[in-house]
Amino acid sequence: MNEKLLQYLWNFKIFNNFDFKDTDGNSIEILNFGKWNTDSGPDFLMATIKTKNLILVGNIELHVKSSDWIFHQHSADPNYKNIILHVVYLHDMEIDEFNAQDIPTLELRNYIDENSSNKYEKFASGNQFISCESLFTPDKIPVFFHEENVLKKLQEKSVSIEEDLQKSKNNFEAVLFHHLAYSFGLKVNAFIFKQIAESVDFSIINKIRQNRTQLEALFFGISGWLEKPTDNQMRVWKREFDFLTTKFQLPAIKIHPKFLRLRPPNFPTIRLSQLADLYFQHQNLFSKMISAKSVDGLYEVFKDIKASEYWDNKFNFGKESNNNQPKMLSKDFISLIILNTILPIKYAYHKYHNEEISDEIIHFYKSLPPEKNTVISNWEKLKIKASTALESQSLIYHFKSNCEAKNCLNCGIGFKILKEI
Repeated sequence: MNEKLLQYLWNFKIFNNFDFKDTDGNSIEILNFGKWNTDSGPDFLMATIKTKNLILVGNIELHVKSSDWIFHQHSADPNYKNIILHVVYLHDMEIDEFNAQDIPTLELRNYIDENSSNKYEKFASGNQFISCESLFTPDKIPVFFHEENVLKKLQEKSVSIEEDLQKSKNNFEAVLFHHLAYSFGLKVNAFIFKQIAESVDFSIINKIRQNRTQLEALFFGISGWLEKPTDNQMRVWKREFDFLTTKFQLPAIKIHPKFLRLRPPNFPTIRLSQLADLYFQHQNLFSKMISAKSVDGLYEVFKDIKASEYWDNKFNFGKESNNNQPKMLSKDFISLIILNTILPIKYAYHKYHNEEISDEIIHFYKSLPPEKNTVISNWEKLKIKASTALESQSLIYHFKSNCEAKNCLNCGIGFKILKEI
């Protein structure tokens, strides 16, 4: 037995009978089991019970053992002051404050069918792609499953964006820059690129964005690549970086991006040069992103972005390659930027001022192609095909938030299956 399963059984009232008695033998009638609280505080809010001819309204806390109340240090937490019932699987000790306040304890182990517990343990202990793989069928997916998942993901990302806004004094342009840097870094360099972007006040980016060479020099210099220039262009970048360092009193820090296990088109040299070109070409980038009414409008912003000419025949400094062509952004890469940065920023910006933003954002997701990765391939083996980015983003989010964490009891699909087994 674990606490999540206990909460699940309480919420869906899965018991052998409801002739509840507290640990002192007094009858307890549950008039309202309460609202399941997935945030901090008591597990069930606004519950109503009747015991000793009294009707009590308040909150209910569930634990596997009575002693968990002490172990979790709830006594000192003001959120737990309005407890009317302590529900446990095993009553292993008396709680003095409950006795003093005449708060009953309900032990559930004799009211629970062991099969319910065994089914869940078996269900959640598998090593397949998803725990319910052997029982899953496409018809188990609830209505509006994908829309709800994507909106949950957007809400979570908007919290992160709002935290960044506080650090940036509500400067959405700066936050966009930081998050674009993160996306350009892809998985390997995402956090490193964001560190590079955050190491410089965005006002400096604004002041030099009409000078592409200075933008590249700034990014390359912070990355520690200009200390020993090996060709004329590197010497130009170093001269510009030294000038910027003196003019803006840049901190003497170096943040080193990684090259390991990256395909040459994704080398940080290429991606930082492309990021510099994006800010060079679009002086009012944020307003273009926010005002775009279609996916085509967003693609238009990125379609001509490329690394500078120095990189036409190179992927790293001073090393020529046989690939002699402009290093443009691919359409797949642009799609990832739109999905992972632009749409979350648009949602966070509009959500307090535009009641229809959710529908608009969902439409954007439906207009973008699905991602291709291992998670999506595994869903396809279960006969779930993602035909749009809405579906692929939903399936990826659901897998990471529920399936990977074996959070079956809070999963709409898992709930349907558990009811049937």
